[in-house]
Amino acid sequence: MTTVQFTSFEGKVTTINGQPGQSVMQVAVQNGIEAMGGECGGVLSCATCHVFVDKDDYAKLPPMSPQENEMLDGTAIDREQYSRLACQIKLDDSLELLRVTTPEYQE
Repeated sequence: MTTVQFTSFEGKVTTINGQPGQSVMQVAVQNGIEAMGGECGGVLSCATCHVFVDKDDYAKLPPMSPQENEMLDGTAIDREQYSRLACQIKLDDSLELLRVTTPEYQE
């Protein structure tokens, strides 16, 4: 099980336990995390699940695909060094804690 700590743009912290195989977007949407659009349902055809991964956690994630990298160029809030799409971050047992911040808005 991975604990995902979501911090909103305003600083509100919500901690949720996710199951292996779930994406960070699924965990967020299923638990009512604000500012998590997930409009495409996780099929990498929108950029409404943009998150900023904590810099210490970023290196623990698999590298992003070229498609994810391209989609990040279309986010509503400009991408940053540690930007990822939450639909592309799959939880597994090797990751105990993942800290992400949601942008002010997604669309």
